[in-house]
Formats: sequence, structure tokens, C-alpha cells
Amino acid sequence: MKTRPGPSTRTRITELSGSAVRQRRDDLATEEPLEIRLTAPDGARKTVAITMRTPGHDFELAAGFLNGEGLAGPGDIASIAYCTDEDLPPEARYNTVTVRLRGPLPDLPALDRHFLTSSACGVCGSASLDALRDRCAAVPAGRLRLTPSQLYGLPGALRAAQGVFGKTGGLHAAGLFTAAGTLTAAREDVGRHNAVDKLVGWASLGGRLPLAEHVLVVSGRASYEIMQKALAAGVPVVCAVSAPSSLAVELAREFGLTLVGFLREERCNVYAGAERIAV
Repeated sequence: MKTRPGPSTRTRITELSGSAVRQRRDDLATEEPLEIRLTAPDGARKTVAITMRTPGHDFELAAGFLNGEGLAGPGDIASIAYCTDEDLPPEARYNTVTVRLRGPLPDLPALDRHFLTSSACGVCGSASLDALRDRCAAVPAGRLRLTPSQLYGLPGALRAAQGVFGKTGGLHAAGLFTAAGTLTAAREDVGRHNAVDKLVGWASLGGRLPLAEHVLVVSGRASYEIMQKALAAGVPVVCAVSAPSSLAVELAREFGLTLVGFLREERCNVYAGAERIAV
């Protein structure tokens, strides 16, 4: 039987350095599929996503994905467990989670587009801005304000929390911070969107949504998928170490989010919501 996968995998490599050659061990970021299934009290069930992820915090990943897509919020989930269905081979058991809902399955006609996700691109065929308007309201202005010096300290604090990245050099990270710059929670994954889902799932399962007083920091670029997930979780400020996409900026401006990109050392670009930055 296949053992439960961990966040890193040990392998052997040939290392070249100048004219020197040596054999050594190396740590890789683990990448495994995760299937997310929904079941209802009447016995109905549906696979809603298959994502390539780094094992760990799988239940949070499932809860965060469902919240971001508007399929199940904190009060809709009765339990989450690894699947033990008879049709599942034992070696896939830790790569399938079943989310048991308190009520019937949500209206799922759009799922025929197949919520197949990957560690690179996020949700394929994800909802457009038009569909997002139907289920998400703009983020209230709120009281959250950040100074430039508080912004500048966020990437370093997130990097310090990336334990698996320190071993493998191959993972993205997402972190939730207070306005004072205190790290509340951080998650790592081969996929940027998965790391965000794990954070949102942590908040959802812990009864912490909406995250109106928090800042989301991601280690890579800010895509539409990440902004969608932040909006669904009520996060007012998203900061990215790299660039945002055009649709991410459009979403932020329309729904009242603050979007900061190229946050490195002591510089950044504010693409939307500059009123939350105290300058």
C-alpha cells in the first residue's frame, strides 16, 4: 500500500559544479493529485475538482476551494475526511477527500465545464467577472490602513515562514497578516492558488471568515483566481511579490480591493485601492 505522501520527497541527483561531479541526495516539493468530492445527506455525490497540489492541509484546501467558487461556505460543511469508498484503490486514499454537506448538492450545471485545476494555472474555465458579480459584493472600505514600512516588511516575514521552501526551493506561499504586520497563518504549495485555498480553508473551518482585517501576501504573481478567492473570503488587501494580471487589476478596482504588486525590498506598485495605504 502506498504510504501517505508528505510535502517533500527525497531523491538522488548528479550535481555538476565547474568540472566537479558528485552524487548526492536532494529534496523535491511533492506534487500529487487531490480529488475533491461533495456528498449530500440524500446520498448524491459529485467530484468537483481535481488539483495537483503539495500534500498537507488537504481539508483546508478543499474548504477554501469550495468557498472561493461559491459552492459551500463555512456553515454548509458537516465534515471533511479522506475517502474510503470501495471504488477507490488504497494507494489513492490520501489523494481523495470527501466533503459532506449539511444540505443538498449546490446547483452544479457549470461543473460540466470540469473544475480540473493544476499547480500552474488555477481553475480552468473559472467564472468570469460577470458571473462573479452575481455572487460577490464589493469589499467594504473598513478601517484597515497600512503604512509603506508595514508593507515592505511583509515579504520577508512570509519567506521566514516557508519551511518546506527552505528544503526544496520549489514552493509558492501565501500568508495572512494583520495590519500591524503580524503573521496570522501561512501555507505552502506547488500552486499559488492552492496555497491561498489552504489559507481560506483554515479561516473557514475555524469560523474566521470574513477576513476583513487581514492582508493576503502571495509569493508569486497576482492572478484573477487569487483575487477571486480573496474577494470571496472578504480580504481587503492583496500583496504580491511579482506582477498582477490585467484581469486581477480589473477585479480589484471593480470590487474595492487594494492590490499591491512588485512588493520587494522597499518599493512596490499600488494598482488599486490606494486609499488603504497611508502615505
